[in-house]
Amino acid sequence: MTAPSPRGPRPSATLRGVLALTLALPVTAAVSISTAGATPVPQRPAPRDQGPVGHTLPKTGTMTGSGGAVASVDPVASQVGIDVLRRGGNAADAAVATAAALGVVEPYANGIGGGGFFVYYDARTKRVSTIDGRETAPAGMTETSFLEGGKPMDFTKAVNSGLSVGVPGTVATWQAALQDYGTRSFSQMLAPAEEIARRGFVVDDAFETATADNAKRFAQFPATAAIYLPGGKPVEAGTVLRNPDLAATYAELRRRGPSALYTGGIAQDIAKVVNAPVTVPGVTVPTGTMTTSDLARYQVKRLAPIHSTYEGYDYYGMAGSSSGGIAVAETLNLLEEYAERTGVPLRDVDDVQYYHRFAEATATAFADRNRWVGDVPGVPRDQLVSQGFARERACGFDPAKAQQRPIAFGSPDGAYGGCGTALGKVGQGNDGQATTHLTVADKWGNVASYTLTIEQFGGSGMTVPGRGFLLNNELTDFNFAPLTPGVPDPNLPAPGKRPRSSMSPSIVLKGGRPFLAAGAAGGATIITTTAQTITEVIDRDKTAMGGLAAPRISSRNTAATAEPQLIDSATGAALKALGQPMTPSATIGRGTAIRMLGRNLFDAGAEPTRGGGGSAMVVHPGKAGKDKHRPRHR
Repeated sequence: MTAPSPRGPRPSATLRGVLALTLALPVTAAVSISTAGATPVPQRPAPRDQGPVGHTLPKTGTMTGSGGAVASVDPVASQVGIDVLRRGGNAADAAVATAAALGVVEPYANGIGGGGFFVYYDARTKRVSTIDGRETAPAGMTETSFLEGGKPMDFTKAVNSGLSVGVPGTVATWQAALQDYGTRSFSQMLAPAEEIARRGFVVDDAFETATADNAKRFAQFPATAAIYLPGGKPVEAGTVLRNPDLAATYAELRRRGPSALYTGGIAQDIAKVVNAPVTVPGVTVPTGTMTTSDLARYQVKRLAPIHSTYEGYDYYGMAGSSSGGIAVAETLNLLEEYAERTGVPLRDVDDVQYYHRFAEATATAFADRNRWVGDVPGVPRDQLVSQGFARERACGFDPAKAQQRPIAFGSPDGAYGGCGTALGKVGQGNDGQATTHLTVADKWGNVASYTLTIEQFGGSGMTVPGRGFLLNNELTDFNFAPLTPGVPDPNLPAPGKRPRSSMSPSIVLKGGRPFLAAGAAGGATIITTTAQTITEVIDRDKTAMGGLAAPRISSRNTAATAEPQLIDSATGAALKALGQPMTPSATIGRGTAIRMLGRNLFDAGAEPTRGGGGSAMVVHPGKAGKDKHRPRHR
């Protein structure tokens, strides 16, 4: 008998859909953006008395078992992914279906109006590869687009505008992921999201809070207010939120394929609202320059991943316009060098030294990230993640004293010897908080780590009229002006350029096999959250959720932010005595992770409480032996 492909079996003529949705869909390849062909989709509106989707699904932060695993922020979205896996889809299929569902149930953080980064381990080729689906600046953007009178525009003004909107990359990312790795069609994987948008979902407390926090700016845009401010008030927890316009948009994407967004009527509607934002009387916002040609030209980038080693593990992260892979890799390299310099590995230190080392490493990595990384030619990626560079940068580490902030950036020139020369200091840029991360692993050994976003909560605040989805404000991730006079800035706006991102979808291998997939939301704290999750699991023997639940510190070359349970503890007092600068932050990052315990056995984890908690699921729940599958270190 022929063994099943690690990509998953090819689907049959019909796929019994998620959420009891039965679809008679022929299997097709994902269509090219430049073509109009797509799977015909039967129009089957749900009866009006059909209730909301998933209203009885609980949020479970951890689950162990077999058959595949999904971890996201929402139980409805996680269930969509689990159902895909249960019916024979693979990790890529489930990741796309989960992401499409998140665009409905978590619309302030992601959706088809945004972009993201997809990292994938293919069990058949035993290789990690990536897809850069980051938004791009329109051809009309220039280095001075965010300046007024020669000075940076007010950040809030820039966010809530057409000027902030980049060409969306999420739909193209889904297409590329399914083409490269998937077994199901683009149309099939969007079907559950369409159904959720039509039938609705029950709003929870976190959604109500996020709506209330953004109500003032949502009220400026009638199309947004109509969905999220019914009767002029924020949608309340316990109510059912339906989005028929978004359901129709998903249906059009399923009928026509991704080309509908990049060359069709959806593209025209995006360009129209970016260039002429629809606001309430008396409100005007900056306009953008996006054209349908900008949308038609959009392409994802298939890039070699960032790769480094750590304590016998292989780390893989995102390159390109993401700074996440580089910064996480440099952080891990520095932690190894600190262990070498002190003679004590990270797994053997106490809590004080663990957090001290981690804060020093991330602050140093951010110093180098802010100076050298951007969507420009000549970024010294290989040098930034080299052990030689880390060895030179580790010279500033003192186990008994924190380095003064900001730490100067280093010289990744390949000529490493002694302690090197710190070259100068640069400031901090902008980083939005509205992002989501999902992780998926299947029974064949494929793993997806996918971070996607629309930038701020609610993105630009602008919903495309008649289409039901929010547009991103990703272009405010550019630095509006050079951070430091006289120091080259790789993250200034330019036509066709992708703004620097902190998104850090990551996959860790042990002995060539997947060991951990992790990532997070939370702006620049994505990098520190992801790196801390990895070290908590590898160095402190935590489960996936245990690594996510640990108190967090985020040192980004300024005074570190730390969660109150850390600051107010004896460990926090000891860190202050070391001179470790800390300011309180109620919540740092929102992550998910999956730990591979062996062949077809998974430990899935999501946030227990941050951001309202997350949802970890496996296809076949069951306990693993307590010690049999604990991570090995060497």
